[in-house]
Amino acid sequence: MRGLDGKNVIVTGGGGAIGGAICRRFVEYGAQVGIFDKNLDGAKKVAGEIHAKGGASFVSGVDITDYQAVGDAISRCEHEIGPTDVLVNNAGWDKFVNFIDTTPDLWDQVIAINLRGPINMSHYVLKGMVARGHGRVVNIASDAGRVGSSQEAVYSACKGGIIAFTKTLAREVARRGITLNTVCPGPTETPLLAAAAGEGERAERMRAALVNAIPMKRVGQPDDIPGAVCFLASDDAAFITGQTLSVSGGLTMHG
Repeated sequence: MRGLDGKNVIVTGGGGAIGGAICRRFVEYGAQVGIFDKNLDGAKKVAGEIHAKGGASFVSGVDITDYQAVGDAISRCEHEIGPTDVLVNNAGWDKFVNFIDTTPDLWDQVIAINLRGPINMSHYVLKGMVARGHGRVVNIASDAGRVGSSQEAVYSACKGGIIAFTKTLAREVARRGITLNTVCPGPTETPLLAAAAGEGERAERMRAALVNAIPMKRVGQPDDIPGAVCFLASDDAAFITGQTLSVSGGLTMHG
């Protein structure tokens, strides 16, 4: 894809399944990546894989729910690899529980990671992008934010909020040379999906139901997501902003 070689990219949740796949794909296109993940061991593992193939990266174990810590981490990253050209707000977390059985403490945790975290990151990074007159932001939401998802009420609310947040900021900075778009993965083979499925016969039934509902007859894999992300970050998508793209094997189809 055009325009990714030599770019500096920050990926939150970069040590996880989808985040790691996104980091590796950007490096394949010649970019340098800042791998931000509270799971520092996971981030270092992805960095090691990148370095083994001759790529460059910066690692931070920052907690994206902490506004000041986010600012410090971004400053260190930009000092080491240069100004941020692309921000991918990928970090996310949830616990599958019926809403009436949840607690305010759980709501706060889900909202902090899935909504406040991307807002923190965007607030710092966009200031630099506006000053430089160029930038790309790709927010990873979820089809749960488009159509809902049982046992994920607050998570779905956060992801729906990310979609609206992205569209609003896209309008605000469109004339500053900056685009913002959203990628919504469908059911994808990650630890979060495994936790939802549980174990044994219940897990097998849930997986069979998912596969049956998806037109392509399989759940997504982490490597299914980076292509859409890199495209929206590339020069090939320079005239695309404020859009939401589902990567779900056809499970959700929007006009």
